Amino acid sequence: MSASTMSLKLLIDSKHNKVVFAEAGKDFVDFLLNLLSLPLGTVIQLLTKPAMTGCIANLYGSLEKLDESYLQPNKNKDSILNPPIPTQVTHPNFLLPDTNRKPENQKLYYCPQHPGFVSDIQNSVCSQCSPFRGRGCYFSQEVKFAVTNDSTSTDTPTSEQGGYVKGVVTYTVTDDLSVSPMSMVSVVGLLNKFDIKDFGVLKEKVVEFGINEGLQLLKASLSSKDALTAVFLPKLTQGRDGPPVL
Repeated sequence: MSASTMSLKLLIDSKHNKVVFAEAGKDFVDFLLNLLSLPLGTVIQLLTKPAMTGCIANLYGSLEKLDESYLQPNKNKDSILNPPIPTQVTHPNFLLPDTNRKPENQKLYYCPQHPGFVSDIQNSVCSQCSPFRGRGCYFSQEVKFAVTNDSTSTDTPTSEQGGYVKGVVTYTVTDDLSVSPMSMVSVVGLLNKFDIKDFGVLKEKVVEFGINEGLQLLKASLSSKDALTAVFLPKLTQGRDGPPVL
């Protein structure tokens, strides 16, 4: 398995052609929790406007077409259409395309009257200044960046694993993306919930989860209560050949 994929073990109800739950590690749970931090503008970019359900894509397209002259002086379309997203979301293990724009020579500007406030738009109006103060009420001065050494910082304890959850346990992820630590009690509870009494209909299947599946799961999570089934079962042409879970 490459660094850009992760493994999931699916428990499938072969009688109803449905994923009961996935047995997942920390990496997959971190992926799911990271979805909650995605700005809506980024979700639309990742899924593309035609794939979005509802009318939010029309709102996105309207802003794309709107002339900049209609926006406030200290606002720009790119901050909404291409919003910055948390660093952990763009980590290679996140398994979604990186939509962050990272210009090589990004510049920031500050207002001489309020140097604690910055903008990436030169000569835009400083929102902290009164419009009657005249000169100096614009983000006109370029910020000079100092060289820092992050390796010397020891103030904040960090986890070697990173992400959100600990990797000391295995997690149960149900078809509707409910997440809980795996235990015998939780597994029996799920089997009772779906009224599964014949264990012979249960099949195990190990699948790989990569960038394509990540995009499909993001889309399914917004439109379906059976997200895992929607993503994986159409691909499992041999899903019924796995051994029964006893």
